[in-house]
Amino acid sequence: MMAVSTLAPRIRKAARVIGKTLTLRNAGADDAEFILALRCDAHKAAHLSPTSPSLSDQRAWLERYGSSHDQAYFIIDGPNHEPLGTVRLYDARGDSFCWGSWILRDAAPASAAIESALIVYAYAVGTLGFGAAHFQVQRGNVRVRAFHERFGAVVTASTDDEFEYALNGDAIRASMQRYSRYLPAGATTEGLL
Repeated sequence: MMAVSTLAPRIRKAARVIGKTLTLRNAGADDAEFILALRCDAHKAAHLSPTSPSLSDQRAWLERYGSSHDQAYFIIDGPNHEPLGTVRLYDARGDSFCWGSWILRDAAPASAAIESALIVYAYAVGTLGFGAAHFQVQRGNVRVRAFHERFGAVVTASTDDEFEYALNGDAIRASMQRYSRYLPAGATTEGLL
């Protein structure tokens, strides 16, 4: 009889997670300027936690991230390896992971949001073994709230500033199927760290 593992999955970095047209690649200190430009864009930063405008602070954060073992921070690269955005997995709670820091450049293709989200789920569920997701979205971020709700996310708590969402495994699998045209062959992970 095969033993069943009772260990909760854990978040791990990967060198790259390759989708249909996008690749998530592990962020490094060399990405500091790109990340800072996204995070300091007044329009995009409206729904993000505050960040220091200092490039050296961003580099230092990325260097600390490099030695962390509880999160994965990715640059979303387009088909020509141009950086289009960021996304981060963190805050593992049992078999649920949190994701956020999800920012896309205005010049990103229209399908980049859905494909990058599908790659996140394919990596977290298919590669790392998570069974659910949780995340927070600010109240005023109506478009992102609607996006997650179309995936089946439900509000589990709220404050004056934000909603806490949960997405169970059945909803993740149903959305992966529903939107499979954006990631028809799934995602391939290279260099699990």
